[in-house]
Amino acid sequence: MPSGGRSEAYLPASPSPRSTHIPAAVPLMTLNPPLRGKLLAELGNDANFASHSRSGTMSPATLNLRRIHEQTGTRPQTKDVPKAVDPAPAQPTKGKPRLLLMGQRRSGKSSISSVVFHKLPPNETLFLESTARIQKDSMASFMDFQVWDFPGQIDVFENTNFDMDAIFGEIGALIWVIDAQDDYLEAVARLNSTILALQGHYPNINIEVFIHKVDGLSDDYKLDIQRDITIRIQDELSDNGFENAPVTFHLTSIYNHSIFEAFSRVIQKLIPRLGTLESMLTNLCRTCRFEKAYLFDVLSKIYIATDSATADMASYEICSEYIDVIIDITEVYGTWQRSDESRKKLESEPWNSKLDDQIGCSTAESCLVLHDSNKPIMLREVDRYLALVAIMKDDSYDRMPLVNMNVEAVVEGLTEFFDITKPRK
Repeated sequence: MPSGGRSEAYLPASPSPRSTHIPAAVPLMTLNPPLRGKLLAELGNDANFASHSRSGTMSPATLNLRRIHEQTGTRPQTKDVPKAVDPAPAQPTKGKPRLLLMGQRRSGKSSISSVVFHKLPPNETLFLESTARIQKDSMASFMDFQVWDFPGQIDVFENTNFDMDAIFGEIGALIWVIDAQDDYLEAVARLNSTILALQGHYPNINIEVFIHKVDGLSDDYKLDIQRDITIRIQDELSDNGFENAPVTFHLTSIYNHSIFEAFSRVIQKLIPRLGTLESMLTNLCRTCRFEKAYLFDVLSKIYIATDSATADMASYEICSEYIDVIIDITEVYGTWQRSDESRKKLESEPWNSKLDDQIGCSTAESCLVLHDSNKPIMLREVDRYLALVAIMKDDSYDRMPLVNMNVEAVVEGLTEFFDITKPRK
């Protein structure tokens, strides 16, 4: 529940690891002794990581994080498979990563931004006015970034008053929105000219094409439109000598979760060392026998990482709606400072223990069971922006003390991961 609240109404507080009976079927997430000793020997003089540990001693979360780096770095590389390249940008950006929303007029750019980042109900987007000037929004999230909404009638390449470096110099991704229910030939032509203009000076920009407003179209018609747009763009780029331009296509609608799924794919490309996050969640699912685990940005409901299991829209929708429930409860009850008298009452009979010992975690944790499938869903807050949501199996609820211990270890690792990888001023 909200920060400062008592969570035992949802999930009993985890017992001490010393008194917990650990079944053999679900192992704890621990380091192998040889690898632990090796890491301690190699990283004892690492000032970068020593600064994140207490009194020079590496925490289990840090060791777990470095273990994943060690395993990833020691995998043999075959001659036929090229070595993976880190998604970090080649040139460091001076400011916040920037997402540019561009496209024709009335294609749905402002509606997308309002629904995803401002929690506007989709039905109310009908009353939005057409954008007349560039809208710049700064998003306070796990990764501070900006969203720029460009009016459809403005062509930044034809107007010499625009500074191209100021617009595209620190860009994270260019999102081009195409209305699938309208004639898209002109939109495709403008997109092709935009890509060709950017490839000469900004070849590393990710081009994300949102084929939007597909909620009223049949599945076959959606695929036909996507295939036609893809062929038109790729043929034009090939004719101009760009065979492997970074262009990705998404079918989206604000009336379902497809727009959040598409933005999740876009944001994931901006996260450095994304494979480390995915490895941590995959390890958690394997250890606790979870069906699926997501790391959500709570404010936008964009998932920034998930495990290696095949993702399906149904599981994402359930976890996303679960976050809405927690947020609604948080808005009702909020957080508060307990008075000394209130703390004394809560620490007296029948609990007879300190309030901090009665709370499962200092942020938020909850658990519910779906009656139709008997699958528990667990939510654990990582920080004020991130939450770990996992779909458990029907027999996982009986092992909640051990599951809590493993989840707590992963949360510590996630916290240190973002502390290590965040840009330094």
